[in-house]
Amino acid sequence: MKEIEIAKGISEFGMLAVTAGFFLFFSATMMIIFVRWFVKMINGMIDGQSKITGQLLDETKKQNEGLNDIREGLIMETDARVKVIASLAFDLSVEAVCGIVKKIREEDCISDVESTESKIRALLQNMHDSRNAKFDNFKFRGRRLSEYANPEWVSWLMEIVKHEVYHENPNNRRMYSNVQIAYERIKIDFYKRLNYDNKQTF
Repeated sequence: MKEIEIAKGISEFGMLAVTAGFFLFFSATMMIIFVRWFVKMINGMIDGQSKITGQLLDETKKQNEGLNDIREGLIMETDARVKVIASLAFDLSVEAVCGIVKKIREEDCISDVESTESKIRALLQNMHDSRNAKFDNFKFRGRRLSEYANPEWVSWLMEIVKHEVYHENPNNRRMYSNVQIAYERIKIDFYKRLNYDNKQTF
């Protein structure tokens, strides 16, 4: 009787061991399958993301190239517009400066050199400031157009105006030509400042 119980216990224990072994084997197999499936899925996602990223980079590169072409075109157009606006303003100033010369010749006692020079400088400075106030309405490269103006322009014109006011043989044609030449110099200086800012920006 005792031997039968022992045999029965061994038999049940063996069955449990076999069942436990099978369960462990099944669990390990499922774990391996699951891990392989998960790794495969992750690799697939990574490959997919890599392809999408590559396509996005290619598309971004193409868009940047297109935007660069557009930007260069806009820069050229903006540059042309700025130069037209400035040229018109400077051309009008030629007439105004000639008017200053004629006015001082006719109305002032030019023998008082110090007073005359002071008046000339004040009138030219007023013109310069008035033009800059108008330039403030326009921008180039994020800066107001007046920021490209050179304060030395007043001194350049001062020499021309003084020369014409005190010339012993007044001549309006010569005066106009000399003032015009001075403003051509001013235009060149202004354009150089614009171009220098372009180079600094790039």
